[in-house]
Amino acid sequence: FYQKYIDKGLDHKEAQYDALLEGMDKSLGDLMDYVDRKGIADNTVIIFMSDNGGYTIGRADKNAPLSEGKGSLKEGGIREPMIVSWPGVAQPNTRCDKYVIVEDYFPSILEMAGITDWKAPQTVDGVSFVPLLKQTGDPSEGRSLYWNCPNLWGEQGPGIGATCTVRQGKWKLIYFYETGKKELYDIPADISEKHNLAERYPDVVKSLSANLGEFLRSSGAQRPSFKKTGKPCPWPDEI
Repeated sequence: FYQKYIDKGLDHKEAQYDALLEGMDKSLGDLMDYVDRKGIADNTVIIFMSDNGGYTIGRADKNAPLSEGKGSLKEGGIREPMIVSWPGVAQPNTRCDKYVIVEDYFPSILEMAGITDWKAPQTVDGVSFVPLLKQTGDPSEGRSLYWNCPNLWGEQGPGIGATCTVRQGKWKLIYFYETGKKELYDIPADISEKHNLAERYPDVVKSLSANLGEFLRSSGAQRPSFKKTGKPCPWPDEI
């Protein structure tokens, strides 16, 4: 697939990305054809999800209406489509706007398989999203999701850099370690993140900063340090 996109005049990064997407489409189609041929399609759960948003450096509108892309903590970098096919359980042609995270796969797949007597050596952070598929509940209600990127990725752009983020209900707070800047967005009302509401809702910023700072410290998260002084950057609730 790669050479085809080079021949279209795309640079190497763009060609790699578009070729990867085409290859993934073909692979998923091959998988679905396989379970059909084996006669097990009605007893197979298929889950499809990207690991990050689309690469947008130099192509800012690629993930529109989401802003930015891979490497950014804007919605274009961390919001990905997920498709679940579960014959007889998940209703076809339905859509859900509640949030989940990739850590939810582990408990969800166990529940789908009917496995209840299991043990794991590590802490299980995920929450089963089966209630969303069965339309029996909303595991995102009252739940916070966290991201922490304490290093420089290499690319530059809005939302890219040493950052940490919390999503809680409709609110999303992004904290920039280097500058101490905070951005607050009402995601359902502003999916493109055009309106930073941090100054308008200082109490929300304070509450989310405390929530995020507590989680980062309790989970042993890393944070960057200033090169000039060697001192660690403040946690989001320290500034």
